[in-house]
Amino acid sequence: MTTNKKKIFVTQTMSPRARALLTERDDIELVEFPNLISAKDFEAMLKQHAPVHGVALGATRFGEPELEACRDMKVVTRIGVGYDAVDVPALSRRKVPLMVAGTANSPSVAEQALFMMLMLAKRATEMHEMVMNGTWASRLSQLPFDLYGKTLLIVGFGRIGTRTAKRCYDPYKQAAEIASAGCETVADLGAALPRADFVSIHCPKTPETVGMFNAARLKLMKPTAYLINTARGGIVDEKALHEALLKRRLAGAGLDVFEQEPPPVGEALHSLPNVILAPHVAGVTVEAVDRMSEQTALNILSALDGAPIRQNVINQDVL
Repeated sequence: MTTNKKKIFVTQTMSPRARALLTERDDIELVEFPNLISAKDFEAMLKQHAPVHGVALGATRFGEPELEACRDMKVVTRIGVGYDAVDVPALSRRKVPLMVAGTANSPSVAEQALFMMLMLAKRATEMHEMVMNGTWASRLSQLPFDLYGKTLLIVGFGRIGTRTAKRCYDPYKQAAEIASAGCETVADLGAALPRADFVSIHCPKTPETVGMFNAARLKLMKPTAYLINTARGGIVDEKALHEALLKRRLAGAGLDVFEQEPPPVGEALHSLPNVILAPHVAGVTVEAVDRMSEQTALNILSALDGAPIRQNVINQDVL
């Protein structure tokens, strides 16, 4: 039976409130798909329900085959801000906007980066094990240290990088006072790395940033420094990182993202005691999922109504 409703695909992780924003409209029909659906099954599902007019993606890849299967795509959205799994040029060729969730999960990722810094600095894993294993007497041999007075290098000063910075200095200090205290903009990553006690990565994954932290750059870091990656896997060369940590050329690392996701069980890097791991959840807190989902729903509605929220559109050339 034919219908005038716009068919919108939404991943299972989309929040109830966001779904309600869409279903409150009598011109929209929702179709749910699993967040970890295979590319083959996703394409088949799109063809089955075509025409499909919008999609809210989680981790699912989207490009030319999916666009062809949809037949009448109006908007592609991400319940998040990263879009390395989306073929942006393919969307632009068809004048389909790609929209992201703006700043919805930025505070969450910034908190995760700070959490990993604190966990490493305060030796949280080691301290927990001392109590659990009855090795209390050895606590003074592995003293934690303070973040206070340390140097943090933030790679990528966008939505998340700026919020990470704000969590690392006194918000009541004036900009001039912060500058006079030694905070500065650096253009040369190689020159800045030897100065940093912590390096927190917040740049997007692009051809320019893939492998940015390779063996050569890791060698520039202090042996007492820590590397935090809550951005995207592939920006850090994991084999080079493992070697640097194993040979104690680096003090530790916190990783929320990996070159392969999920990573193979038993990876050598993951067994090191000075590595903190998380399953790509820095921006997926309870609150962030609600914020991102609602922003995604608003993005979809704005595009269907012919006025996409401009600041959330990645491929501005389609506007």
